[in-house]
Amino acid sequence: MKLFQFALLSAVLFLISCSPRLTPLSQKLIDKNKWGEEELTKIQFYLSDDIVLRREFSSAQTAINNGKIKNINGAKIEEIVIERGTPGVMLFSPKENRIAVSFESKDKESYLMFGPNPKFEQRYLLLGKEWDRHSGIVTYNGQEFSTASSSAFAGLLINLKQSNRIEKQTQVVGGRKI
Repeated sequence: MKLFQFALLSAVLFLISCSPRLTPLSQKLIDKNKWGEEELTKIQFYLSDDIVLRREFSSAQTAINNGKIKNINGAKIEEIVIERGTPGVMLFSPKENRIAVSFESKDKESYLMFGPNPKFEQRYLLLGKEWDRHSGIVTYNGQEFSTASSSAFAGLLINLKQSNRIEKQTQVVGGRKI
């Protein structure tokens, strides 16, 4: 029986050691590794927490892009859920310390913006137009959606072992003379 327990414990420890260890993406980590936009587009990101986006769907609108329709208190609501652990990729950086991350493979307009939050060790967290105690407004696929205030703490995670494999080669040329 002890041999079985030892084998089981060994198998569990092996699986744990093989699973990726996800680290929050922070501005400090980006600066330390000297990652630019080119390097960041090669890193696989993961979402740290669920994000639920909602917008009221008027009867005049006919297109639902990515979400599902729900009736809440008689109103039609489009809801998009991006679950914790969903992989995403950086599409672009509109300005310094801001990155657009897409969690959908088919649509380049469906992205969320993330940036470093000074109150949380410069971790890259979800950015919105405005936040209050209960909700925030974010843009997704060209539409404004509301989301719970807890979504403000949803951030980007990376597999640090995998991202450290990104190599940056710099060559300085001396010029050419006749």
